[in-house]
Amino acid sequence: MAQKPKTGGILLPMPIWDVPVRLFHWMLPILVAVSYISVKKDMMTLHFLAGYTMAALLIFRIVWGFVGSETARFSHFLKSPIAAIRHLGHFFKRDPDTQVGHNEAGGWMVVVLLALLVVQVATGLCANDDGTTEGPLMKHISKDLSDRLSLFHEINFKLLMLMVAGHLAAVIGYAVFRGHDLVRPMVTGRKRLPAATPAPAMVHPLAALVILAIAAALVFAIARYA
Repeated sequence: MAQKPKTGGILLPMPIWDVPVRLFHWMLPILVAVSYISVKKDMMTLHFLAGYTMAALLIFRIVWGFVGSETARFSHFLKSPIAAIRHLGHFFKRDPDTQVGHNEAGGWMVVVLLALLVVQVATGLCANDDGTTEGPLMKHISKDLSDRLSLFHEINFKLLMLMVAGHLAAVIGYAVFRGHDLVRPMVTGRKRLPAATPAPAMVHPLAALVILAIAAALVFAIARYA
């Protein structure tokens, strides 16, 4: 049943997140956790498998950011830094959530998280542990460069964890201070928005499967034949 928002309009459920974006969003924390635990338990085969899976997903997400559904596209949610700052200036203002997709600040957080993940995977492909474990691309660079990338692989993971913590804090903050539930739409794909809100254009999930298959084939080729 439609609900009346504070502004007096009618709220109706509207699809804003497609299945590919939602699966990508929830797969990433699982893969990051598996990567961390596998290193601690010295399960490097599992660590590489998680890294290769993450690499394929990242390639997919970057491509999907240009050709995917409207709310998944970088052009839709990546605004100017000034717009992000202005948005954060109203962080403690409690008002109805009428945002379609990522807000101005959230868009930048997405890009930074993606960049850190790309760096993490790329450095991992070239890293080594001064033992029996080597990334598939290590043999194409010098040992000295591989050692430096291995160190940066560790440092970047700490930066990634800080950003993840910031992301979780933001989600909680929006719920507590603004009354905005950012989790449910990322689970269901739907959000209650004013009836006059134009529905974002969605691309068929089959296109995502094709892109993901190509990305997986590329990563497999790198891992197998590099």
